[in-house]
Amino acid sequence: MALDAESFELLQSTLRRFIRERLVPAEDVVEETDEVPVALVEEMKGLGLFGLSIPQDYGGIGLTMAQEAQVAWEFGHTALAFRSVFGTNVGIGSQGVLMDGTEAQKREFLPKVATGELVMSFALTEPDAGSDAAALTTKAVRDGDDYVLTGAKRFITNASRAGAFTLMARTGGPGPSGISAFIVPSKLAGVSLGKPDHKMGQRGTKTCDVLLEDVRVPARNLIGGVEGQGFKTAMKVLDRGRLHLSALSCGVAQRVVNEAVAYARSRKQFGQRIGDFQLVQAMLADSQAELYAGWSMVQDCARRYDAKPPGASDPDVSMRASCCKLFCTEMVGRVADRGVQVHGGAGYVRETKVERLYRDVRLLRLYEGTSQIQQLIIGRALVGRDAG
Repeated sequence: MALDAESFELLQSTLRRFIRERLVPAEDVVEETDEVPVALVEEMKGLGLFGLSIPQDYGGIGLTMAQEAQVAWEFGHTALAFRSVFGTNVGIGSQGVLMDGTEAQKREFLPKVATGELVMSFALTEPDAGSDAAALTTKAVRDGDDYVLTGAKRFITNASRAGAFTLMARTGGPGPSGISAFIVPSKLAGVSLGKPDHKMGQRGTKTCDVLLEDVRVPARNLIGGVEGQGFKTAMKVLDRGRLHLSALSCGVAQRVVNEAVAYARSRKQFGQRIGDFQLVQAMLADSQAELYAGWSMVQDCARRYDAKPPGASDPDVSMRASCCKLFCTEMVGRVADRGVQVHGGAGYVRETKVERLYRDVRLLRLYEGTSQIQQLIIGRALVGRDAG
């Protein structure tokens, strides 16, 4: 059951105020400390942000994809670390359980995910299996009422905060059909974390390796109770995640445009505002036009996503989600670059917001499928279609 329009409008206005009054003022603290203040995390829990996409039957708010895109847009107006705190609970960490889990699994885990009591991460990428997800080598061997898992996962978002992982491991032969999905509690014996990754941008976000050494996972934690469905689950989860990131990219692009326009109005050179120069106006115009195109794509695809049966695969929606991810994440990179250019030398120093945004958005073109992977998905979908 979707949130009604009036309730959603109230949620949006509350989140806008929270972002403007609580998060934006804390951006410099996050940048300096590489941590999101605990008090703000608790406020996010109180606002229900960890359960945005979890249905009301399991204690969440139950937003549609179109509504979730609107929220992601709003969170693009502040440091990306804030959204990352709850992002895996809303998206890739929980959606596998929601889409393909047994009813018992949903009842056990989703209510705790919705409140933020349990943070769930998504563990697919490995040291030698990133874009080629079907090549993963983490093994899961059945042993009585357990599976014994051995392997390593890399660049796992929120791993250090996670109480459990939606984790992909190989239970069968090579290729996608041999992959299964598991719910792996982080406190199980044999689970350990690598050192924190020090990234170019997005300070305050947490990623690291997850190491598994003979980890005994109860067989009841096999998502859906069926082996060999993990790759399909991962791909369905990524469709929604890619739309979320596309909307987030549009929100960041809007923030950059706002910063650039404000600077162009106030900065003077040669006796007039730089915003009065046509070449500066051209950069602003290109950014606004691309932002408008990207946001229109996201809204259209989100509506199509909501129109399909919940949890079902739709090749056309998957292709369009990849179109959104490709265009919007590349777009925000160009917009951020122009934002720095409009600021001139000031755009290259740390005291300017666009400098941070420029570094932060670079990651968006890499995770949940690189731009090149999106091109392959789109191209293969088109070539595989019937003529006409």
